[in-house]
Amino acid sequence: MTLGSYYQFKENKESAFVVEATKIKFGKGTIHEIGEDARALGMKRIAVYTDPTVRHLEPLENVKKALKKSGIDLEIYDQVAVEPTDRSFQEGTRFAKEGNFDGFVSLGGGSVIDTCKASNLYSTYPDDFLSYVNAPIGQAKPIPGKLKPHIACPTTFGTASECTGIAIFDFLERHVKTGIVGSALKPALGILDPLNLKTLPPLVIAANGFDVFSHACESYTARPYTERDFPENSAKRPLGQGANPYSDIACINAIRIMGEHLVTTVLENDYEEGFENLMFAGMLAGIGFGNAGCHLPHGMSYAVSGCVKDYVAEGWPSNNPLVPHGISVIVNSPSVFRLTGTACPERHLMAAEAVGADISGVEKEEGGNLLADHIIGMMKKTNIPNGLKEVGYRESDLDRLTESSFPQKRLIDNAPLPIDQDQLKQLFKGALEYW
Repeated sequence: MTLGSYYQFKENKESAFVVEATKIKFGKGTIHEIGEDARALGMKRIAVYTDPTVRHLEPLENVKKALKKSGIDLEIYDQVAVEPTDRSFQEGTRFAKEGNFDGFVSLGGGSVIDTCKASNLYSTYPDDFLSYVNAPIGQAKPIPGKLKPHIACPTTFGTASECTGIAIFDFLERHVKTGIVGSALKPALGILDPLNLKTLPPLVIAANGFDVFSHACESYTARPYTERDFPENSAKRPLGQGANPYSDIACINAIRIMGEHLVTTVLENDYEEGFENLMFAGMLAGIGFGNAGCHLPHGMSYAVSGCVKDYVAEGWPSNNPLVPHGISVIVNSPSVFRLTGTACPERHLMAAEAVGADISGVEKEEGGNLLADHIIGMMKKTNIPNGLKEVGYRESDLDRLTESSFPQKRLIDNAPLPIDQDQLKQLFKGALEYW
């Protein structure tokens, strides 16, 4: 096959991949055009979703001014929870149902964008909350049709939620993260204005950057789409279809940009070029994992976040224990890549080179170890916690972490090799401490 040796056709296995992407507008100052964009989408009465911190920042004033200038009526919902829960999703939905809106705008990080997606869904097609939630926690019911137009305006760059049909939340009853997945959840437009990032603290920049990196690296090293069983019908092809040639292009370039700009942007407050590059890399990674899907580091991260005990991260507006998403992912990644490097060593070696590692004289089989070592070096430089121990976990927590994450089969099964529960526990053990 001309698309690369990683993709080999097999009898009764997948032979096609699907390309889906949100319309994106990228550039400094683009937030000021949101009124015209909303009118073009037919919006007349808008729910603007944000959080209590962004509520008082310049980007919201810019959004309000642009929407009012275009004659659009709006109401603001500013009670989005950082790291949303099933409870906060339902509170956002109540606001959407009561407001009789014909469109949505989200301004904030992934928590805001995901809450807006869920509020749009449940207010448009009301149902029991777990009906649309991923199996095995929920029923994974398909979204019945199109949602109301949604313009997503990120003020962070890690989650790339503006590019994806995914909404993630903490399910409080089970102490685990899960989500809702469906193409209809994708926003009608994403407005990526790098100027919205200028107030981010250093550790928030680092966490966002490593989330971008892991999105891209997981997608690039995911099992190939040609390993999936052939679908019963074409409508059942999943969004997370596995590594594919389209996603590869976006992901390897996102990895390269992270290697070139992440550490410098974290350490130098006046490095304006960095924000533009990091936001662009986040977009590329979002396009990549939005079509390929992530695997083990993200699957494990849901337990790391959901089982948090007493860790509070510097720079996040929360007085409650919280392991921010990007941190909950990257603390797992080196441990994972040492193992998955045995399944597709060449891909891990290429990812290591792209992020900045010197591969001179390195055997292909060492690609996973080299990639892990380079990530650890970047974590040290940017003050990311040293593994699970520094976010509050001990060896006595391994069983709980494993049991909480193993149900994330959508992600675990997208890894380039099969993983059983004992192996997953060993990955958590390997992530306890790195230096």
